[in-house]
Amino acid sequence: MHFMPERVLAKVWAFFDRAGEHYGVPWPIHYRLGEPERLDRLRALGVVGFAPLVYPHKPDMAEWLTEWALDFGQRTPGAVPTATLYPEPGVETYLGKALDAGARCVKAHVQVGAYEPADPLLDGAWGLLAEAGVPAVVHCGHGPVPGAHTGLDRYEAVLRRHPRLTAVIAHAGMPDYGDALDLVARYPRVHLDTTMVGVPFSERNQPLPADWAARIADVPDRIVLGTDFPNIPYAYSEQLRAIAGWAGSDDRLGTPFLRAVLHDNPARLLGYPMSR
Repeated sequence: MHFMPERVLAKVWAFFDRAGEHYGVPWPIHYRLGEPERLDRLRALGVVGFAPLVYPHKPDMAEWLTEWALDFGQRTPGAVPTATLYPEPGVETYLGKALDAGARCVKAHVQVGAYEPADPLLDGAWGLLAEAGVPAVVHCGHGPVPGAHTGLDRYEAVLRRHPRLTAVIAHAGMPDYGDALDLVARYPRVHLDTTMVGVPFSERNQPLPADWAARIADVPDRIVLGTDFPNIPYAYSEQLRAIAGWAGSDDRLGTPFLRAVLHDNPARLLGYPMSR
C-alpha cells in the first residue's frame, strides 16, 4: 500500500496520468480519493492492517519521508510505522533512528530511485535490517519497464552479502517470476508479494508462467499480499480474484494458502497478532 505526503502523492498521480508516455498504456488511478476516504475504503474492503510505503527519487528526501511515514503509522489505526532509504551519507543514521522508533517495514524502490541496490553506501543499512529482522519491500525487477539498475541479479548481490535479510520482492520480480522463485529457494528469508501479479492488466504483457501455482505451492509461507493501493488501474478485488484462482488450481493450495497469503504471512512479517 502507498500512503504519502499529499504533495508527493500528487506528483506520483501526475506521473501515472502520463503513463502512455512511460509505459505505452493508460494507467487511470482507480482510488483517486482523499486520504480519509482512502482509509475508509480500505476498511470497507476488509483490510485490518497494512504497511504504508514511501520511497524517494533523489537524495535528501528519504529521511523526511521516513519521518512522515513513522508519524502516519503511529497515528493511523491498522497501519504500521515504516521507513525508506537512499544511497547517501547518513542513511544508516536515519534508518537506525527509524528502527529504534518502531519502524516495522522499509521500502526500497530501485527503479524510481535509479540506484544500484548493492551501492556501498547502502551496505550498512541492509546490515541493520538483516540484524533487526525488519522486512524490506524491494522493487528491483524489470517490470513494468526496466530501469537503469533493475534486475534480480543486481539485488542478489545484496542477498549474497546479507543472506539473512528479510526481503519481500515487489511484484514477485515481474516479469522474471521464475528467477524470483529461485531467489526464494536460495535465501530462507526472501518472500514475494502479489502486487499486480496475475491481474488482467499485467497478464496482457507480463503473464505468469504456466507452472506458477505449482511452484508457489512449494513455498506457501513465502507469498504475501501486495496491491499498490491506491495507485492501481483496476479494482482491489481483481488482485484477490487472481490469488483465489491460484488457490483453486492446485490441490496443495486452497483455503490454507489463502489464509497464509492474505493474513498470516503479512501479519508475521509486520508483527501483527495472529489471532484474527
